[in-house]
Amino acid sequence: MNFLAHSFLSFSDEQIVGQFLEDYIRNKERYSFSKDIQDGITMHRAIDTFTDSHPAIHEAKKVFSPLVRLYSGAFVDVSMDYFLANDFTLKTLQGWKDHSKHVYKVLNQHLHLFPENFKLMLSRMESEDWLYNYRVDKNIGFSMKNVLHKAKYLEKDIPVFEAFLEHKKFLKECYDNFFQELYLHAKTVNDMMKKI
Repeated sequence: MNFLAHSFLSFSDEQIVGQFLEDYIRNKERYSFSKDIQDGITMHRAIDTFTDSHPAIHEAKKVFSPLVRLYSGAFVDVSMDYFLANDFTLKTLQGWKDHSKHVYKVLNQHLHLFPENFKLMLSRMESEDWLYNYRVDKNIGFSMKNVLHKAKYLEKDIPVFEAFLEHKKFLKECYDNFFQELYLHAKTVNDMMKKI
């Protein structure tokens, strides 16, 4: 999953921090953080493991795998954030706006825990309001272009965004068959962590 899903599937401010930290730390470093932040790191990993093994995600990857092979999961993650940002059964438009503002606030309050490259990214994320704006086609196109630029072994002009647009209805079906199950799994993981 991508940034919006990880932030939405956090059950405390500290979990938001841990979810975003996970990509920037080595495993042994997790124990230097508070339990609640460690829970966010654990949640991030639980979400990724569940996502990678879900049949609907395997189907969604087929849209991108002919173009980008093993990188297909990264483009599915971005696609799922688009459908999440447009899921008004979970939050209203204002609710998603409020969620985005809250996430930026929490991350800025814990900025000292993050490396410099994250701080630069967060500044752009907030100024361009990535989390809220994932709901717009052109911004998903921009995100996909970013993934292409970061990928070492991919050409930069592969038409992944065009594939997203062409198969949007199918990808939405994959989201519908997946996200509620992911949410329930995240809730179960959270409940288990609270008992520890």
